[in-house]
Amino acid sequence: MTQQLKPALLMLVFFTFLTGIAYPLLVTFGAQMLFSNQANGSLIVNKAHIAGSELIGQPFSRPDYFWGRPSATSPSPYNAGASSGSNQGPSNPTLVDSVKSRIATLQVVDPENKTPVPVDLIAASASGLDPHISPAAAEYQVNRIAKARKIDPEKLRQLMKSHIEGRLWGLLGEPRVNVLKLNLALVAAH
Repeated sequence: MTQQLKPALLMLVFFTFLTGIAYPLLVTFGAQMLFSNQANGSLIVNKAHIAGSELIGQPFSRPDYFWGRPSATSPSPYNAGASSGSNQGPSNPTLVDSVKSRIATLQVVDPENKTPVPVDLIAASASGLDPHISPAAAEYQVNRIAKARKIDPEKLRQLMKSHIEGRLWGLLGEPRVNVLKLNLALVAAH
């Protein structure tokens, strides 16, 4: 029995060191060296305070800010601990009611806007945490925000356009606008 126990204990110690200490240290070191920003949460710092993460949306509901995609997380929006979609199909009455309610809210805060509402302002993303909206969704909100802040819509439009992020490597994904970064720039500019 001792012939079998000694190699088993040595393997236990070896693999505990390898998988429990060496590998995590190697991955942590590699992440910090190669992807420091992402490894530390992609935090956005504003005036020495953490404003949020580039990767997780935040709820904005005041009419003088850009609004992001709706969040399907509960009990609170953009709850990273409850990341998931609503899993409601297009024929689900709850989803239909939610979309109608979101459209009504947008029409109440900007009754003069008669353009079609971009889908990313009324439908949650699969994770419920999406920090980005399409340039069309940002453009849809420009007049409402300009009116609420009493600023020239064209200046606001230029600010919004300067925050459009292109496709990854010019190939993957769609152009997008990070709502938190845009709102921080909006506050700094006005």
